Amino acid sequence: MKCCDIKDENQKESTNDVNSMVEIKKSTLLWIVIGILLITTIFLTIKASSIGTTGAATTIDTTGWTADELMNYEMHGIVPARASASSSSSASGVSSQMVGGC
Repeated sequence: MKCCDIKDENQKESTNDVNSMVEIKKSTLLWIVIGILLITTIFLTIKASSIGTTGAATTIDTTGWTADELMNYEMHGIVPARASASSSSSASGVSSQMVGGC
């Protein structure tokens, strides 16, 4: 009878050891995942803040434009032909018309 009791106690101890090892592995894995998420968040925050506005903003004089021309410019980025002719000389050859569309 004592032999069987010793085996039962040994099995209980080994089961407790295995359970504690599994819990340690789970908690370690959890902290690794949290660390990776934190590092990724910091990296993406720094990258997003460094994007900024690198190009020079050009302003287009919209006085005298019709409502339809204003809508096309605001919604699609299409500059009217009469306005692009005067702005193309000051843009040093850069095309200001949108390529593609909806």
